[in-house]
Amino acid sequence: MRIEPFRLERYFAKYEFEVPYLLGASDCESITIGELLKMEAGSENEFLDLRLAYTESEGHPLLREQIASLYQSIAPHEILVHSGAEEAIFNLMNAQLSQDDHMIVYYPCYQSLMEVAKSIGCEVTFWKARERDHWALDLDELKRCLRPNTKLVVINLPHNPTGYLMPHQEFSQLVNLSQTHGFIIFSDEVYRFLEYEAGDRLAAICELDDRSISLGVMSKSFGLAGLRIGWIATHNRSLYQKLASYKDYTTICNSAPSEFLSLLALKNKDRLLKRNLGIVKPNLTLANSFFKRYAELFSWIPPKAGPIAFPGLIQGNVEKFCHQLVSHAGVLLVPGTLYDASSNHFRIGLGKANFKTCIHKLEEYVNADFKP
Repeated sequence: MRIEPFRLERYFAKYEFEVPYLLGASDCESITIGELLKMEAGSENEFLDLRLAYTESEGHPLLREQIASLYQSIAPHEILVHSGAEEAIFNLMNAQLSQDDHMIVYYPCYQSLMEVAKSIGCEVTFWKARERDHWALDLDELKRCLRPNTKLVVINLPHNPTGYLMPHQEFSQLVNLSQTHGFIIFSDEVYRFLEYEAGDRLAAICELDDRSISLGVMSKSFGLAGLRIGWIATHNRSLYQKLASYKDYTTICNSAPSEFLSLLALKNKDRLLKRNLGIVKPNLTLANSFFKRYAELFSWIPPKAGPIAFPGLIQGNVEKFCHQLVSHAGVLLVPGTLYDASSNHFRIGLGKANFKTCIHKLEEYVNADFKP
């Protein structure tokens, strides 16, 4: 297998742990192990008594049961736990696709959602979201992209990096297209549960279509990226078995401490999600105000869900802007070129507790040093 470098991850490897003001993060504010253990009496002793042995390859039964409770019709045996969402993406595409297949991906996208398929030899078509349409997707464009060998359509809702969320009616139409044309939908749902209005939340794709697959993770909505626990949920038993077999060649099983802590976190999911939305929503208000003040410099379409958004730089080059910002002010944004070479946007993160400080530093730079 030959695969292109992961541009976003190489960018973060260079800057993420060096800069004082991380303003482009895609996850929510994390908590300590101590804070998590305090959420349930007796859990600290249980954690200290945990044996560091191999775990069940498909995930601890109690963890799979707790993950299944996030859905309405998914059973624990339909959950396959992975070491983060990245492993699940990699394994799913390798287990399901071959070089003669065609795949369509919602674009711009997290690079692995397209790059793994390309490395297999699949032809990949971009289903593009455009700023002029407020990042909305066009189902007619998807129909035009379909081919007889289209095996997989990859979506991501709520969307990284734009924060777009498809309306319910269009989402149902997408499911109908899948059933009519025979393609499987792989739905990256890592930002599910961070909708600003609960009524906007879409059903998990695995519950609307028996062949399709939902992807979840502890990193984003729950703010526990360091646990490195993700999962797929599906009624598609044959695909599940292929994935379970493929996992024997990647991680085999997951970290026992991570599974324990993920189980504990999901038992307290409402508390974690309420906390994280309590960080994101005020930060979105601050972002709305900032981009209104600087409307001559930046385009701004507020996200509908999740902890990220994708403003545009109206004048100048976004890579130069982001480089000068981190070099002169220590503020890290993510240039949109890491998603799409032609983009003049940048990703901004709304999920961190120090957002107010970070955006203040951005404003200081814009007022003092920025020259388009």
